[in-house]
This record gives sequence, C-alpha cells and structure tokens, in this order.
Amino acid sequence: MIDARGPRFGAAITTVVLAAAVAIGPNTVGTALLAAQTVAFALGAIVGLHAQPYGVLFRRFVQPRLSGPTPLEAPQPPRFAQAVGLGFAAVALAGALSGTAIVFTVAASFALAAAFLNAAFAFCLGCELYLLGKRAFAK
Repeated sequence: MIDARGPRFGAAITTVVLAAAVAIGPNTVGTALLAAQTVAFALGAIVGLHAQPYGVLFRRFVQPRLSGPTPLEAPQPPRFAQAVGLGFAAVALAGALSGTAIVFTVAASFALAAAFLNAAFAFCLGCELYLLGKRAFAK
C-alpha cells in the first residue's frame, strides 16, 4: 500500500512540467521538459512507483511533515496511470522529434489534462480506467 497523497503530489508537479512544455511548444526547451516527464512516467510505470522521481521527493521531503492518518491505496492503479501518461508522453515526444507540432501539442495536452484532474480534484483518470478494466475482465 502507498500513501494516497503521493500520486496527487506527483500529479501537481507533472501538471506544471507539462503545462510549461505545452506553453513553450516543441522547441528545444519544450521537448527537453517533455523528455524529462517521459522518463519520470517510464520510471513509475516500468520500474515502479518507488522509483518515480516525484514520489521520491514526496516520501523524502513532504510525507514526514504531514500529520494525521495516512490514507492508503493500492499501488497498481497509480502505476497503470503512469503507463497511460507514458503512452501519451511518448506520442508527444515522437511528434516533437518528427517536427509534427500538432501531435506534440494534442498528446501532451491530454496528459496535462489527466494530471490536472488528479492534482486539482484528486480524480485519477488512469486509476479509474484501471479499475474499469479490472471489473470488465473479472467476469
């Protein structure tokens, strides 16, 4: 089980990084920001949430300062959400590297929208997709 506040913290950082990348566009800086976010998604999806850089920051610097009961959740839905983010970020990165600005903008904006929903409203779109899939294939 993981602290449920960690993925929301990570989503807030992801929102800032992706918003900057989309605002800057597919130039050198925007592509570098997107590449860094793609690596963060890849670490969370492939290696595990313990390796996701924003999760490391949360556990090291934020979580020790939080009081009250720790809300816990299973790690599988947030890890799946990282994989979904990785997919959109990879498509956006491919668009940037191929010079297709519209692909960069649309794919990065989808990832940005999902991160914003989690950061602002604690609604993890990827987590909900995971749970829907789990229910659909459980029968």
